[in-house]
Amino acid sequence: MSDDDFMLESDGEEDTGVFDYTSGEEDDDSGNVDVENSYYNAKGMKQTDPQAAIDEFLGVVALEAEKGEWGFKGLKQAIKLEFRLKQHEMAVEHYAELLTYIRSAVTRNYSEKSLNNMLDFISSSNDPEDMPYMEKFYDMTLEAFQGTNNERLWLKTNIKLAKLWLDRKEYGRLTRNVRLLHQACQKPDGTDDPSKGTYLLEVYAIEIQMYSETGNNKKLKVLYNKSLRVRSAVPHPRIMGIIRECGGKMHMNEENWKDAQSDFFESFRNYDEAGSLQRIQVLKYLVLASMLMKSEINPFESQETKPYKTDPRIVAMTDLVEAYQRNEIHRYESILEKNKADILSDPFIREHIDEVTRNIRTEALLKLIAPFTRFTLDFIARQLRISVPEVQEILGFLILDKKIRGKINQENGTVQIESNVDAERMHAMKEWSSALERLSTTLFNDGEGFKSEDNTHLGGSQSSVIFETRR
Repeated sequence: MSDDDFMLESDGEEDTGVFDYTSGEEDDDSGNVDVENSYYNAKGMKQTDPQAAIDEFLGVVALEAEKGEWGFKGLKQAIKLEFRLKQHEMAVEHYAELLTYIRSAVTRNYSEKSLNNMLDFISSSNDPEDMPYMEKFYDMTLEAFQGTNNERLWLKTNIKLAKLWLDRKEYGRLTRNVRLLHQACQKPDGTDDPSKGTYLLEVYAIEIQMYSETGNNKKLKVLYNKSLRVRSAVPHPRIMGIIRECGGKMHMNEENWKDAQSDFFESFRNYDEAGSLQRIQVLKYLVLASMLMKSEINPFESQETKPYKTDPRIVAMTDLVEAYQRNEIHRYESILEKNKADILSDPFIREHIDEVTRNIRTEALLKLIAPFTRFTLDFIARQLRISVPEVQEILGFLILDKKIRGKINQENGTVQIESNVDAERMHAMKEWSSALERLSTTLFNDGEGFKSEDNTHLGGSQSSVIFETRR
């Protein structure tokens, strides 16, 4: 996390370093120069002697007769260094002092940017020792803005806190935090406030991620549909990228491959626009969904995805989808084996890639057995380079699904297939036989029967029709 200052004057213009030494202001300007020099001297010591730099930054605060921008900057730098050096109590104390500057010493925009930067810096730590103090920083910030008219910063801070709980998978705390955020984004009558649509979408995105991670598809679907109906927001594309990514995963879990593909494409497009690295992972999900829906269109043929076709991070998935679409099973298996660590490192891909592999093996098996009415399981296993139990599993699925008609003899490891022509002929003969029997029953039910030319009475009970089919 960069700890560079927002070098802005209170009017929002850049500090050019040019001073206006006009009559009557020499003493003030001279004091400002001393304060500024002290601040930059402290910055020069940050890497070599951080403790001395802290003392010098705090000295900047003491040099100002009244609270001003240089004291604010000095406190920011001192707090970051203290937090890095695990001087947590001092960091908290000086952060409380920093919050007293935001009402009058610095502009509202500058204070918002600075506090957001500070909270991002504090939250970037993964050290459990820092965790209690992270919470303290958030609590102090929220308390400082409670009861003020700066609701925007209160919302932003609470959203940051919600993201922190999400990253740490503390779903109980996250749920309580999200409840507060929903209330803040509503009108007095309990309906969503259109003026806070952008914040509401951010809250939805966090909540949707929580339900996606915990596998609560029911609540995920409700929130996903709600988020797509928000029309009053101008969200950051990264937020829509998150919502669409979770929507795609939801559709995948429901085996709705088409909608999953659509959502992953929209997610990729939004992440790409936002410059997020997550676009690469979502592009892999898009490839996965395309294979599962058995699309003949290569996902890398679109204008948005084409530039990534040769990207080293995605080339394994590119090769995989090409082999899949061409039914090149041996090439597919080889690519998967060679890039197993990369492809299967993602739990979501690992969860669904078996279905893709089963599909290509099934297609290869159907093509292989087409000319045969009898074959061995071992023969198929050798041709497809998979185990006999795997062959038996695929054949069992095809027979149950009535995609082939046949029987597996497990004792001798053979499979007998009924040809489609014979099967259709047998079905037609059975239908014909059934129709004749119904006709015969109708004709002889009157009890009179028919007489032959030699006047022999033919009773219904004595009449029978016998059919025999042969190959």
